[in-house]
Amino acid sequence: MRWTLKPKPESFKIKQLSESLQVDETVGTLLIQRGIESYDDAKQFFRPSLEDLHNPFLMKDMDKAVERIEKAIAYNENILVFGDYDVDGTSSVALMSSYLKTRTEAVATYIPDRYEEGYGVSYMGIDFAHDNDFTLIIALDCGVKAVEKVAYAKEKGIDFIICDHHRPGNELPKAIAVLDPKRTDCDYPYDELCGCGVGFKLIQALASNDGKTIEDLVEYLDLVATAIGADIVPITGENRTLAYFGLQVINQNPRPGIKAILAQVKKKELTITDVVFIVAPRINAAGRMKHGNHAVTLLTETDFNLAVKYAMDIELFNSDRKEADQQITKEALLQIESNNEQDGFTTVVYNDSWHKGVIGIVASRLIETYYRPTLVFTKSGDKLAASARSVSGFDVYNALEACSDHIEQFGGHKYAAGLTLKAENYEAFKQAFEDEVSKTIDKSLLTPEIRIDTQIELRDITPKFYRILKQFAPFGPGNMTPIFMTENLKDTGYGKCVGEDDKHLRISVTQPKADKIVAIGFNLGDKCDLITNQKSFKAVYSIDENEWQGNVSLQLKLRDIKE
Repeated sequence: MRWTLKPKPESFKIKQLSESLQVDETVGTLLIQRGIESYDDAKQFFRPSLEDLHNPFLMKDMDKAVERIEKAIAYNENILVFGDYDVDGTSSVALMSSYLKTRTEAVATYIPDRYEEGYGVSYMGIDFAHDNDFTLIIALDCGVKAVEKVAYAKEKGIDFIICDHHRPGNELPKAIAVLDPKRTDCDYPYDELCGCGVGFKLIQALASNDGKTIEDLVEYLDLVATAIGADIVPITGENRTLAYFGLQVINQNPRPGIKAILAQVKKKELTITDVVFIVAPRINAAGRMKHGNHAVTLLTETDFNLAVKYAMDIELFNSDRKEADQQITKEALLQIESNNEQDGFTTVVYNDSWHKGVIGIVASRLIETYYRPTLVFTKSGDKLAASARSVSGFDVYNALEACSDHIEQFGGHKYAAGLTLKAENYEAFKQAFEDEVSKTIDKSLLTPEIRIDTQIELRDITPKFYRILKQFAPFGPGNMTPIFMTENLKDTGYGKCVGEDDKHLRISVTQPKADKIVAIGFNLGDKCDLITNQKSFKAVYSIDENEWQGNVSLQLKLRDIKE
């Protein structure tokens, strides 16, 4: 692990902000590192308001999208809500279709089959729309690159409205409206919305046109928060406000589908991390193992008893998904070892029998062992399909773009992408990708980094300090859980390895002039010798609560320790 201490802001700024907020300087430091430098900024950060959300009509083409949908509602046209099969896509479809059904009966949904149709807008979906007299398709979380498909739909008399958040190509589809804050000609003040977030801006615009306020749309925010968490978009600005209020809905009055998932896991209060690791994988499992329609059905169901039944089906898909990704990860690691590919700058593996629905998860798992940009390929029809994942700081999308001569189709983000290519191009692509990454990556990025916010002493960790830290949530990219470093620590003599194969470390740490505090380090069992015999060590950690037999106490969640 590389430990990187973030630069400390200027002392006068810390002092000024800390005094105006009446907080200690550590809190002032954490806020300034997050771009919060004034009392008003801090008020907006700690007390998000729905009034902070931007006017949806600031987004390019929003007026055109609203006008076309209003016309469709007025003339009772059939509207098809189309979205990708992942969490962002299925949440977007559930959001848009459930809102539109409050305005018109003539609404249906369509999720492409991951295996027959692949990612994004499909010819099969357009043919389905044509055969069933749909004259308007609203595409969510996809479509910004579907130039030919939108033209094909137009020939069949079908209009398109696109709500996407992926980077556009050189040419935009000739749709009625292309809502995408990443368009270079779009001046919308916030460009990190997920697909469901863009969909929410559209229903916000439609609702305001219909005389409704943002308060009337709060019930939809459980879907938006789920998509924000699952799509790993920055939890800053507008996303933070949407996630904040969405989590309130999830914890107080979620839709029956989300309530049914939570009933199975019996978790009290969910954080955004719980949404990422509990709710999102289950919704995703439908599209990975069976069909994304199952997720939409669950998320739009209004009868709780039926939702429980659907959630049980999805739980089975999730169990199958876990088994598949564990098996494929084993096989992929074996392939890397047997081919002597442990060195190098990239991981690229392929097996034609691997389940297409889990290769993205497998790519992330491989990064845990070989920390470098990773692609996992499988066979998909007569082509090879891959999921790409990257390491922090490296743009895998740009690397794929540089190898586009070997690729049929690709799309995605800085850290996650998907692509297809012809089987005969696999070896050439593999070499080109390795060459491109080796030329462009900063070699230090190939060692995992822990970014430390600031150094503190154990005596600084008080219940009041932790209460303020909790208000920094929801956490995520752009607003990560604060990470601290403390030096000159000693174990009180009760430190030991715990768990299966002694994988984890549980210690009770102390420091001069400080009370002892329990620290737990998952997967740090191999560092046990660093804390024995009263050796002095330093640690990086976050702070959380431990509840045991009704008692709640603060504990350190260790990320790493060193001599």
